[in-house]
Amino acid sequence: MLLGISCIAFGLMHLTPGDPAEIMLRADGIKPTYEAIEATRQELGLDGPVYMQYVHWLSRLFRLDLGISYSSGRPVFTELMSRFPATAVLTTGSLLVALGVALPLGIGSALYPGSWLDRLGRGCALLSVSMPGYWLSMILIYYGGVKLKLLPVTGMEGPSSLVLPSIALGFGLAGIYIRLIRTSLLDILGKLYIKAARAKGLAGWAVIAKHALRNAWLPSMTLLGIHMSALLGGSVVVETIFSWPGLGKYAVDAIFAKDYIVIQGYVLLMALVVVLVNLAVDMLHMLLDPRIRLR
Repeated sequence: MLLGISCIAFGLMHLTPGDPAEIMLRADGIKPTYEAIEATRQELGLDGPVYMQYVHWLSRLFRLDLGISYSSGRPVFTELMSRFPATAVLTTGSLLVALGVALPLGIGSALYPGSWLDRLGRGCALLSVSMPGYWLSMILIYYGGVKLKLLPVTGMEGPSSLVLPSIALGFGLAGIYIRLIRTSLLDILGKLYIKAARAKGLAGWAVIAKHALRNAWLPSMTLLGIHMSALLGGSVVVETIFSWPGLGKYAVDAIFAKDYIVIQGYVLLMALVVVLVNLAVDMLHMLLDPRIRLR
């Protein structure tokens, strides 16, 4: 999969308009004459056949060499790794907010269907999936940062800077998990083995925690892996609004600067993240469900 994505990423870079050598010269403030462009193309290895360029680029990947950014002149791998921790922190905060809202409301809605708790959960889920992330971000900035001056609204200055962007991202995901947890748990609670566990005299909390939730959590875990991969790729809108120094904002800046080598490295890194997260989710499925085994 990674090899296929590397072919696509490399091919798309050659299909994009503009000469990388000319873009690099303009970024350095050098007049892009024909001689300067040809010299730069030779220096970058762009004067050979495309398949040879791909082979050389692929060989550098094994040394973690993603090339040099046209804009900053720094190694792309170094740039990506310097921003990855900020995105990972924001991803963790967002998922904690999403699960912190979804777990109690989803479980409560399933245990007490038709109650006020169920109506609260359904209302919160509807509000979550209907509210655009950029709109919620602006509301949080206005009330949390400008009006009440409780929290910082831009940059990454400390733990308090994480609160608003985490809520903006996490609340948008919470509604999906509320509905999924409620539906899965309601289905599990009607199974015969749950009735058998209760008939044996097990306490209600033990039946819910040990038997019902363990099985009801499997669909949510699969979705959690998808959302984690997407969040680790950087939430472009939220990171841009809050000036969060993560991968999403870095990728947007590279697109506007036509820094194709950065975009290429970003695509490969995100592909690697998706593969690793999906592998981790599959392994967790095996731990939670003993019926799943590797063949």
